[in-house]
Amino acid sequence: MKKVPFVTKEQVEEIAKTYPTPFYLYDEKGIRENVRQLQQAFSWNKGYKEYFAVKATPNPFIMKLLKEEGVGADCSSYTELQMSEAVGITGHDIMFSSNVTPAKDFEKAAKLGAIINFDDITHIDFFAGIAKFPETMCCRYNPGGDFAIHNQIMDSPEDAKYGMTRAQLTEAFLKLKAKGVKHFGLHAFLASNTVTNKYYPKLARILFETAVELQKETGVHIAFINLSGGVGIPYTPDKEPNDILKIGEGVREAYEDILVKAGMDDVAIFTELGRYVLAPYGVLVTKAIHEKHIYKEYIGCDACAANLMRPAIYGAYHHITVLGKENEPCDHMYDVTGGLCENNDKFAIDRMLPKIDMGDYLVIHDAGAHGFSMGYNYNGKLRSAELLLKEDGTVQMIRRAETPKDYFATFDFTGLFDEPKYQV
Repeated sequence: MKKVPFVTKEQVEEIAKTYPTPFYLYDEKGIRENVRQLQQAFSWNKGYKEYFAVKATPNPFIMKLLKEEGVGADCSSYTELQMSEAVGITGHDIMFSSNVTPAKDFEKAAKLGAIINFDDITHIDFFAGIAKFPETMCCRYNPGGDFAIHNQIMDSPEDAKYGMTRAQLTEAFLKLKAKGVKHFGLHAFLASNTVTNKYYPKLARILFETAVELQKETGVHIAFINLSGGVGIPYTPDKEPNDILKIGEGVREAYEDILVKAGMDDVAIFTELGRYVLAPYGVLVTKAIHEKHIYKEYIGCDACAANLMRPAIYGAYHHITVLGKENEPCDHMYDVTGGLCENNDKFAIDRMLPKIDMGDYLVIHDAGAHGFSMGYNYNGKLRSAELLLKEDGTVQMIRRAETPKDYFATFDFTGLFDEPKYQV
């Protein structure tokens, strides 16, 4: 499968006249179409709702776009709750799933009427001193062990800090029931960035069977089951993408086999997909500004790991397209780097690409989720602008680029801007 950018060289050249590289660019058309297909995949469930994982791309313009498509917000912190409130996402359109949660975060979530998802059984008593228990609440489950599909281990929940044990779930549901909670949710996240149509159906069967057991043990009404995230994307061009329609059908079969047979056919299905919803529809656009010929061939870009850190910290692959050279042979081997004083500041290592000339624009694919949001200011590097390519072809700035003044804004140090003065 070939990865084709949603933007052309000519478009980028025009955009760069107003917004210098590097910048993030998001594709409105692609985002909307993808969300609609996701909703189609689960349309068989009358209560279905997607809660976008705000941590993946925390931008109010993106959230507003998703809200227009009927998407809620999966929040994990005070500021993410504030952002949701600012774009008009409140009440049960917010799923608050956090861990090691400060009191003020729980208090804010309660004031907004969010569905609160307890990560640990001790959080129930902690919450009791903060706010009144609402009628609808949720608990996060960690089944422990290894999570495998056809004997292939996908992840090891037992090593994760999230969620409650099976025995704790029963105790938590009974405690919450005693505190007046009437409608319950069950949530779990067992593997990250899976590229298989079998992950969600397998997870669904685990949660559905657990829900039936909990209902029998506690007598509570289970209103929803949240399959959370984990449905991923193929970062490398040789992999086939997930088929969300097949995934939705697999979950439906599990739903009918387990929940419907147990008389629990009113259970709503929720998802929390950040990467699947947005990653393919955001790119980091950067310019080649230096080349170096020593023991290897290097191309230096005006972006760096401070803009996109996944390759540096995970060794993650992000496909690169040299705009205007899509059809030229990839007969040059390069390390594509940024300018940080860190040797792991590389977007690609030994990558075969067309010959790159200074001034060429490079598109780094699949950066729409966990891209900008993981940025930082090491070496005093400033975060880039975020831009939205609208359906009509126009470009909207949805976050301006940082300036030195932003970088120094949290200091209270007399004379910082004296001798010499910074022009910002």
